Amino acid sequence: MSWSPNSWRDFPIKQQPEYKDKDKLKEIEKQLCNFPPLIFAGEARDLKKHLAKAARGEALIIQGGDCAESFGSFNADTIKNLFKLILQMSVVVAYSSGKPVVKIGRVAGQFAKPRSSDFEEKDGIKLPSYRGDIINDIKFTTEAREPDPYRMVRAYYQSAATMNLLRAFSRGGLADLNEVHRWNLDFIKSHPIGQKYEEISCQIDKAMNFLKAAGLTSDNTPQLKQTTVYTSHEALLLNYEEALTREDSLTKDWYNTSSHMLWIGDRTRDLKEAHIEYFRGIQNPIGCKVGPTMQADELLDLIEALNPNNEEGKLNLIVRMGATKIEDLFPPLLKAVRDAGKNVVWTIDPMHGNVEKSSTGFKTRDFDNILSEVKSFFKIHKELGTIAAGVHLEMTGEDVTECTGSASCPITVDDLSSRYHTQCDPRLNANQALELAFMISEIF
Repeated sequence: MSWSPNSWRDFPIKQQPEYKDKDKLKEIEKQLCNFPPLIFAGEARDLKKHLAKAARGEALIIQGGDCAESFGSFNADTIKNLFKLILQMSVVVAYSSGKPVVKIGRVAGQFAKPRSSDFEEKDGIKLPSYRGDIINDIKFTTEAREPDPYRMVRAYYQSAATMNLLRAFSRGGLADLNEVHRWNLDFIKSHPIGQKYEEISCQIDKAMNFLKAAGLTSDNTPQLKQTTVYTSHEALLLNYEEALTREDSLTKDWYNTSSHMLWIGDRTRDLKEAHIEYFRGIQNPIGCKVGPTMQADELLDLIEALNPNNEEGKLNLIVRMGATKIEDLFPPLLKAVRDAGKNVVWTIDPMHGNVEKSSTGFKTRDFDNILSEVKSFFKIHKELGTIAAGVHLEMTGEDVTECTGSASCPITVDDLSSRYHTQCDPRLNANQALELAFMISEIF
């Protein structure tokens, strides 16, 4: 079937806003089409190579960031703290496994959110649901909840600024392995998990001193002071994604230039609908969430549609079953894909299947359930002789209280209201995310 960046418009589509001013929408889309790309096709190809290594067991993936980025909380410190946390987790996992870590942030584009209902009701007032800052505002007013196409322009500029800062951090000295102590976030230094990280930092210092004695320093070996953090987001709002889809001048292939990697959510993966149609034509590495309703034959059809050439590193299957379901539901899917000889990257999202409503009314996730699903994921792969490539997390470098539990940061239900800042779903804080990284390191 022929494909173009706008062929998705001929298909049914879910989870999309209804813009009242169609002329304004077209005007905004035209503006975006003329904006510079946020990433380059060569970078997306590099990520695909790294993902292929992870699929073969030669590397590990840490993908993490906000549930939903917001316009209101955008600042340099928030981005810097997330960057530091990703570096900390990567060091812990790389040190224990002896494998390089592919670092991917849910950042510089993670603005749109799927919702379980089109409407939200409070005190007898019914309004359209909040769908992320790229679409409407979280304030519960009629005006705020009206989809505004200009928000796509604001999201683009914020993504560009975020990307610029990530590149500066990656190349400007903050990622230098001589600075591992500086990555330890201030509010976790006194915690047991922060002290445990300091122990690894001291061991890395010794290794760096040995390399220095051997003549290898940050000045003459760029690998010691630079890194790459790739970006990713759920490509939900296809008006925005189409406008940033460009033809590569070298290969003549189509790439989405809004992010290095994009994924399809569990609610929008219907084979006959618009998101699959759009994704099948772009050459970026892509992901697809695999939830508890997925059947083996459907999964194989999805793989065929999204990766017809069985290319290594192209398709990342992000498992999100829930701690109580993964042991029963995941093995049959894994066996089917393995036996069909499909090249895929398997990662685990232990967040979305473990959401619960607390007695105080806050949505939360219990850290023990998150740990349990991650452990089950790695165990199942070991039993079936396949490769668990990494994790996909909703997390923040901020000191929030959104997920309960963890040994290093025992947050109770009553603590949730203290620092519950998420725009949508609860995130791991830095302590919890780092504790999870240490748990993964113990597997190796």
